[in-house]
Amino acid sequence: MRPAATCSTESDPAVAGTAAKSKAGLILTGGGARAAYQVGVLKAVRELLPMPEENPFDILCGTSAGAINAATLAVYADNFDAAVSNLLEVWENMHVRYIYRADPLSVARTGARWLAAMMLFSRTSPVSLLDNAPLGDMLSRNLDFGRVQQNIDDGCLYAVSITCSGYTSGQSVSFYQGGPGVEAWERSQRIGCAMPLRVEHLMASAALPFIFPAVRINREYFGDGTMRQIAPISPALHLGADRVLIISTGRQVQDPARVRAQSYPTLAQIAGHALNSIFLDSLYVDIERVERINRTIGMIPRKQLEESGNPLRPVKVLVISPSQPIERIATRYLRELPWTIRFLLRGIGAMNRNGSNLASYLLFERGFCNALIDMGYRDTMSRRTEVHDFFATDR
Repeated sequence: MRPAATCSTESDPAVAGTAAKSKAGLILTGGGARAAYQVGVLKAVRELLPMPEENPFDILCGTSAGAINAATLAVYADNFDAAVSNLLEVWENMHVRYIYRADPLSVARTGARWLAAMMLFSRTSPVSLLDNAPLGDMLSRNLDFGRVQQNIDDGCLYAVSITCSGYTSGQSVSFYQGGPGVEAWERSQRIGCAMPLRVEHLMASAALPFIFPAVRINREYFGDGTMRQIAPISPALHLGADRVLIISTGRQVQDPARVRAQSYPTLAQIAGHALNSIFLDSLYVDIERVERINRTIGMIPRKQLEESGNPLRPVKVLVISPSQPIERIATRYLRELPWTIRFLLRGIGAMNRNGSNLASYLLFERGFCNALIDMGYRDTMSRRTEVHDFFATDR
């Protein structure tokens, strides 16, 4: 966990003008089943608010699995209490079958396609390891995206963005809906694109590389939004936030202990390490960058900064992240996975402690998700003073 800090925008000075009203942003990162942790944090935030029905976040930004949570909050932005209750109902009763197909026929069909492609028996490349059509069906049934614009028009929400990664362009694209003052942006390797949000955006943003299929939006295929997202805080700042609460699904280790390797890393261990790099590294690098720039700006007298017309502004940042390694928690619940998925994961070494990182992204089962919800709730309550300070800013 990291303490609250006052930061500044660095790479996006064009969005850092003086705001007429303080706007709080919520940034929900990715991590597959790990996103259950975010719901525990939101549960605690709801209890700490004086008026839990009122949406405390003007701006919502989601990536990967966090995009689904962010979209749910946007759909129910007219009642934050109900929005959190909706998320709790889904995540507390989560099962793999709601997210991807794990029946023997579907898994065997996918495996046969991969085997045929690797043996050069087929010229058709398999699109993914797992079929997440059940997730699309669930989102279509439960989320009325028409409510997003209505909530914006009613003043319950200022803006919401969902970030995806373009496989052809290589750009990080933040699709957003917002108020009349929000303008599109373009920076190196990342752009903001105004568009009514749909299920396709959530499915694309949550399409874990290799594991779930890419989704076509307009003329390009998009995958997990965390890939190539070099500035995860940027969308919230572009949309006008001057203070952000970031809920990470990964635990940052300040001084990791060096462990002597006893054997060659398994495929699952390598894949888990790669996913951790995608989901965690860019976020904490971005946080450190804005903290460093903030210290630099703090050396400039405020009067001189104002007279110079410098558009940079301070941005208050509060980061809440897991207090315990999620992969270790996952090892206690691996047996909850369907036997077909356990069979696949065992073959690549993901059913032991060293490979549990990979399994934790796919462990959409009740026991694991509830354990993460409980941890998120406890972690937030232990920092209630910082949370109160974050929301105490004059609005």
